Amino acid sequence: MRKKILFIAGSINQTSQMHQISQHLSEYDCWFSQLFSDLKLINWLIDNTSILNNTILSGQFKKNSDKYLIDNGLKIDYKAQKHQYDLVVYCTDLHIPKRMRKAKLVWVQEGMTDKYTIISAITKALSLPTVFPLNTSLNGTSNICDIYCAGSEGYKDQFSKLGTNEDKIVVTGIPNYDNIRQYFDNDFPHRNYVMVATTDMRETFRIENRKAFIKKASKIADGRKMLFKLHPNEDFDRAEAEIRKYAPKDSLVYRTGNTNHMIANCTELITQYSTVVYIGLALGKKVHSYFNIDKLKQMAPIQNGGQSALNIANICRRLLDPEFEFENQSETCIYQDNFELANCL
Repeated sequence: MRKKILFIAGSINQTSQMHQISQHLSEYDCWFSQLFSDLKLINWLIDNTSILNNTILSGQFKKNSDKYLIDNGLKIDYKAQKHQYDLVVYCTDLHIPKRMRKAKLVWVQEGMTDKYTIISAITKALSLPTVFPLNTSLNGTSNICDIYCAGSEGYKDQFSKLGTNEDKIVVTGIPNYDNIRQYFDNDFPHRNYVMVATTDMRETFRIENRKAFIKKASKIADGRKMLFKLHPNEDFDRAEAEIRKYAPKDSLVYRTGNTNHMIANCTELITQYSTVVYIGLALGKKVHSYFNIDKLKQMAPIQNGGQSALNIANICRRLLDPEFEFENQSETCIYQDNFELANCL
């Protein structure tokens, strides 16, 4: 029988990345599940309240992810109820049910992590669950998984300093962020505007002064055409009403659409806490962020021509088959027990 792999999905970005990895693992029996918990309280909250609707455990994230899986003909095993799995590939290690830890575990970086705050520091100091800050600031730092796939040397350093053993972390690149120059080839109809990419801070229990942000972005634009791309997890009606009130009247507002193509066609990019800032940096745009720009340049995901999904798939193979060998360019790589994988990728 073929060995079974379960891919844990989340947002559309996370789900599409998992799909890409699975496409390189056709010799295995691949299944998918939205992120789930075995904790009774969390499941009661999901079933009976809307409190977790703005997290990847529930709400539109699960609805959109399930639709993606169905539209692409992928096999769904929500909460891993149908099978036992040899390997589980996670998009977050903030919460991994204990029964899932019996399998081999691979963690894949999805994008930018949230700002490390005093709550994050207290969580680490007191050895509290890494989900405690209610954001992604500690994603990749639990040291639970067998291998951690990071987007850059900068992130590898961050994850190791915050708790994950350095010898578990491999810089593979991040699917969806590893071949950014391709986005210049697009048919998006608008060009030469200042683009503003918003963040779902209010929907994820963080404080934001959206009025002040819009006014600051408008000042940066200084009369140039503006385009606002809303975060998919936002309250669209509220966000657009605020833009219409505080931004120039002729501003473009997009609730959906290809964000990468919009960035490729802009002259300047304004963000808050968003991974799309890396798209702007890689495309040579002038960018603004709540994060330090020099720090972002150090953390930016490596560009490898779209090889990240294959790199991660080969790590999965190595965990499932200790004798696995594969060729990368002219070099044949045989992974050893200490997982010195970097030399092979």
